[in-house]
Amino acid sequence: MTRLMEVKNLETFYGPIQALRGVGLTVDRGRVVTVLGANGAGKTTLLKTISGIMAPEKGQILFDGQDIAGWEPHRVVQAGIVHVPEGREVFPLLTVDENLTLGAYTRTDRAGIARDRDLVFSYFPVLAERRWQEAGTLSGGQQQMLAIGRGLMLRPKLMLLDEPSLGLSPILTQEIFGILARLNRDEGVTMMVVEQNAAVALDLADDGYVLELGRIVMEGTAGRLAASEDIRSFYLGHAPDGARGERRWKRRKTWR
Repeated sequence: MTRLMEVKNLETFYGPIQALRGVGLTVDRGRVVTVLGANGAGKTTLLKTISGIMAPEKGQILFDGQDIAGWEPHRVVQAGIVHVPEGREVFPLLTVDENLTLGAYTRTDRAGIARDRDLVFSYFPVLAERRWQEAGTLSGGQQQMLAIGRGLMLRPKLMLLDEPSLGLSPILTQEIFGILARLNRDEGVTMMVVEQNAAVALDLADDGYVLELGRIVMEGTAGRLAASEDIRSFYLGHAPDGARGERRWKRRKTWR
């Protein structure tokens, strides 16, 4: 496996509040990595720091041979990282087609852009049916599909997805995660997925990390994490009655 990204000792602050505390993780090319954690763990901050929306106080983000820590967002996009944000954030007054066109704004290969638009429509047929419809009139699931499709239009080396299941029904969640799995398997899209729904995230991922209060407290293959009693109890809902609650790990656990 070829290393695509390595995050080393990353520290990020919101004013005086430290949100990331020495975070380190790796993403290999062609793999899906998930980052699990409760609200406030620092998951979104991690993605925003990688994509340049927030600047780290300390640490490195080594991506495809370059340290991109502190780069402006447009440079990060040009390097090949696409951030699909929490809450979808499509352009509501623009059509589906116009949203997809904006996803390819850094590209000049018109034939390639047309092929990638067709690729997006092949994975998300409902977007083809609503190609000329304003994005703001789509359902929540359709907007999530559009946000992912817009990201694919860049032809990214790495796609960052923040809570892609947020606000979606279980059926739509399974549909979208099934499409993500196909994109990884058939198109080779490398992904880093931040998600509170641990069950679907671990089913999609090859590798995983657990983030708590800004620190990585567990890591390993997705299969090993899904089998661990800690994960089963506190993220998959398999704890005995009365046993669920906030958990603090004393040390970092690693399985390979």
